[in-house]
Amino acid sequence: MSSIWNIEVKNIDGTTEKLEKYKGKALLIVNVASKCGFTPQYKELENLYKEYHNQGFEILAFPCNQFNAQEPGDEKEIKEFCSLTYDVTFPMFSKINVNGSDTHPLYQELKNSLPGIMGTKAIKWNFTKFLIDKNGNPVKRYAPNDNPKDMGADIKKALT
Repeated sequence: MSSIWNIEVKNIDGTTEKLEKYKGKALLIVNVASKCGFTPQYKELENLYKEYHNQGFEILAFPCNQFNAQEPGDEKEIKEFCSLTYDVTFPMFSKINVNGSDTHPLYQELKNSLPGIMGTKAIKWNFTKFLIDKNGNPVKRYAPNDNPKDMGADIKKALT
């Protein structure tokens, strides 16, 4: 994987930043949606964030509306929903595409580095998760139905 640290992203408030801001931290990168059957995972993600954040762990959430239009709101609505409904405190970003010709460069890198089952690169649904170790190396790709509360051991390893 070429370095993700040089990839630019736009946070939920519209400010562009490079991922190098997170260099030296383990990352869990997730495509999220507010109206998905997996949306309650926000609670477990927030619990993970609270447990491991002080050890150098970040969750980066990227809203995506490509799966049954389950993220129809604008950034302000998404931020408000996540804050009020799930008390999300981890970094949120602007909506992106994770598949197709206008796939965000971050997801191009993630999919190439960690293909899914049988080598498929496409993201199948909301709440697909990618764990990156503190050196920027991809560690593991999780399916949407993989529960964040079961990722503690992998996160501890990515932090070392």
